[in-house]
Amino acid sequence: MILVLEYPKCSTCKKALSWLKENNIAFEDRHIVEQNPSVEELTQWYHKSGLPLKKFFNTSGNLYKELGLKDKLPAMSEQEQLELLATNGMLVKRPLVVGENFVLTGFKEAEWEQLKG
Repeated sequence: MILVLEYPKCSTCKKALSWLKENNIAFEDRHIVEQNPSVEELTQWYHKSGLPLKKFFNTSGNLYKELGLKDKLPAMSEQEQLELLATNGMLVKRPLVVGENFVLTGFKEAEWEQLKG
């Protein structure tokens, strides 16, 4: 079973959940703000994903912009970035999909095709 961390008001998240249902893919849904990912979860998912840590940040979000993270992140260690992500679900790119052998950030249908396999 895959875990989908999402924000109910997010249109991309709604599209992603619809896609999962249409493709009969079982998933567990988790509200990313009410149940913000922990530093331990984020660290595990980051290492599993093989993605740059920046991909886990919601770079188009208001909070990201308000905090001036575009300029601050390069000077922060990975641990500091992971700890920052764990402070607020609105900082995390969504939807965040965690499977047994993969992690996906955002919703790009072509990338998600692998979920059917």
